[in-house]
Amino acid sequence: MPDPQKLRVNCFSISLDGYGAGVEQSLQSPMGVHGMELHDWVLGTRSFKTMLGQGGGSTGVDNQFAERGFENLGAWILGRNMFGPVRGPWPDDSWKGWWGTNPPYHCPVFVLTHHARDPIDMEGGTTFHFVTDGIHAALKAAREAAKGKDVRLGGGVSTVRQYMAQRLVDELHLAVSPVLLGRGESLFQGQDWRALGYRCVEQVATEKATHVTLRRED
Repeated sequence: MPDPQKLRVNCFSISLDGYGAGVEQSLQSPMGVHGMELHDWVLGTRSFKTMLGQGGGSTGVDNQFAERGFENLGAWILGRNMFGPVRGPWPDDSWKGWWGTNPPYHCPVFVLTHHARDPIDMEGGTTFHFVTDGIHAALKAAREAAKGKDVRLGGGVSTVRQYMAQRLVDELHLAVSPVLLGRGESLFQGQDWRALGYRCVEQVATEKATHVTLRRED
């Protein structure tokens, strides 16, 4: 019997003090002030370089976690900020995501927003769909589009918190980077993941991150 379809969070980088992004996010600083330091563990991996169309890269534990994040995926869900820096109503259709004409998703992507927009077909099989009626509607659409494969929840922090609070995430991989942000978007504040039934099932440390996998106990 095939494994049941999962909603997963993979390669979600956080600081030692629990922040998933810095303050003052912008076009120039998409992860906020010092936010890119959280992702140092993945930038040199073979998986990430391949995603950019480059060769080389490390093949150790960090790369293995990065590669796992793309296994058996049929759809993604993203918060509005993970799609771009535009706030409020869409001024036009010019912004089509952070990744250029051929984004790395290669499957349907459902973007949470309060402002409707027509789907965008990109190169490589990615189509961005814009969902205006909440996290449950986005998950339902993503599950259907994934056709039995898993759905990956890409973030950002607010989006992960919403899905976790509803116990909708089956498995969550955090990459804890040896960085202190001091302020920013807190992943854990005000939430009791233990009470929600989540337990640590894996912990692996490398020079650049401590990889922790949490799983929901039904």
